[in-house]
Amino acid sequence: MARRLYEEIVNEGRLELLDDFLAEDASRSTGSGTFGRDSFASHVIDLRKNVTDLKTTVTDIVAEGDRVVVFWRIQGVHSGEVWGVPGTGNTIDGTSISLVTFRDGKVVDYVVTPDRLTILQQLGAIPA
Repeated sequence: MARRLYEEIVNEGRLELLDDFLAEDASRSTGSGTFGRDSFASHVIDLRKNVTDLKTTVTDIVAEGDRVVVFWRIQGVHSGEVWGVPGTGNTIDGTSISLVTFRDGKVVDYVVTPDRLTILQQLGAIPA
């Protein structure tokens, strides 16, 4: 299920599957705060709009009980605003770690920690 989040929802943009993946009370946490279930769809839409040729690849998964740690890679072309940086046309190739908590086969909590430093350096927003 965790792998399918990246393959089917993020890579393929199949937002109609969100009801199958997310519990009604699901939340998504980032460095900017915690957001409700609706933020999943808006996040995927924004990501797919602002990073063309988007591809996420799950590189490793560790699971214990209802919690899954997903190590993943994001690649694409920075075509729109990402973390306040207007589109540059630069290639993005970064990593992230997500902690996904499930209940009854659906996501109830999703916490993502992206390697913002590397990506912002690739965008030219921070000196390498």
